[in-house]
Amino acid sequence: MKKLLPAYLLCAISLLFSNTMNAQVKIGYFNEQKALKLFPGINMVDTLMDAYKIDSVGPEFERRTNQFRTLDSLNKKDCKTAIPGKSCEEVVQELNRQQAVLTNWFQIAQRMIAGKEAQLLYPYKKKMFDALQEIMAEGGYTWVLDTESLSPYFTPPLLDNLMVRIALKLQLPLSKSTMDAWKTAEAKAAKAVKPAPAGVKKK
Repeated sequence: MKKLLPAYLLCAISLLFSNTMNAQVKIGYFNEQKALKLFPGINMVDTLMDAYKIDSVGPEFERRTNQFRTLDSLNKKDCKTAIPGKSCEEVVQELNRQQAVLTNWFQIAQRMIAGKEAQLLYPYKKKMFDALQEIMAEGGYTWVLDTESLSPYFTPPLLDNLMVRIALKLQLPLSKSTMDAWKTAEAKAAKAVKPAPAGVKKK
């Protein structure tokens, strides 16, 4: 699954410039791959991709290979009848074109596979991206950083983990340990901003 960090950064930048110059910068942390794994049924994408490779990519290569062999054989016998209405020069050009496709089939197949995967993942990514935009707007986040790009010595604040916020907004399943840690962090944050009772001086 390919990363879409530039799209999220673009979203963050657009929100940043829509605020006033004096707005406080607020950073959120997010990882697309980990967030996608939270969606129920996401594993079906891998199953469908395996089927696509077997049922579509493989047969397409066989079809093109047979097509090339047939045309090459006809050309060797009589180029003038290999492709009705085409000259011998045009037949050779078509053979060269087909041969180039077969020579570069690995790259072509990779593009086919990437396109199919993008198609299957689109509904999940659309929901995730829409939720991320809403969370950034609601929480005042101006930047979103990919957690994979962070230093291993830096632990982002849990409440700024936008993957968890997306999961909560979309009602995606989270582990008990994550939920417990989230509730604890929320309680600490609420306590930190809670005003002191009248007449009590803060130490």
